[in-house]
Amino acid sequence: MSAGGFGEASPVDPSASGTVDRLVRALGRLPGIGAKSAERLAHHLIRCPAEDAIALAEAIRAARDRIHQCAICGHLTESGQEHCTICREPRRDESLVCVVEQSRDLMALEKAGTYNGRYHVLHGRLAPLQGVFEDQLNLARLEERVRAGGIREVILATNPTLEGDATARLVADRLGSLGVTITRLARGLASGGSLEFANKEMLADALQGRQRY
Repeated sequence: MSAGGFGEASPVDPSASGTVDRLVRALGRLPGIGAKSAERLAHHLIRCPAEDAIALAEAIRAARDRIHQCAICGHLTESGQEHCTICREPRRDESLVCVVEQSRDLMALEKAGTYNGRYHVLHGRLAPLQGVFEDQLNLARLEERVRAGGIREVILATNPTLEGDATARLVADRLGSLGVTITRLARGLASGGSLEFANKEMLADALQGRQRY
């Protein structure tokens, strides 16, 4: 390994502490990463093989440059594709739309393997105390989809939390006069939990046991 490389045996140069602190602060801004975890990750990146650190940086850059929102549902899609893979799938039931807070919730439901409809991603949940208000959610596009016709049921799959329930009520109020059936995921999901961490069986039961909202 040449001088200045990231080899395992190379000690951290004390003179680079300012750069290390900057890396720790940047990692600490990621969700779910505390101060200690950020410090461990920073020192791992410093000591790991250079190609591994560079590959991570390039993967982050590529994701930022190439990933954008689907024009229909708001899920993630890549450059050159206006619509996501789910919205492009002709075998999906277009009359059934499942509303989720984030794309990661959509992916959790997909792993359950029991849902064959379409989705709509809100990109957040109603949380005024955190500065998230109605106009910041992807609600206008959802109303447009319902008003266009062809949708018979909207499944509210927001997380079973105080903010998730408030968001579900908001969506139901916005769509209530549009003549579409509105259902809510059955409480197979623990209150205060998250779709992202639910197992396949729990998600399947919640989808199959949904009730009119």
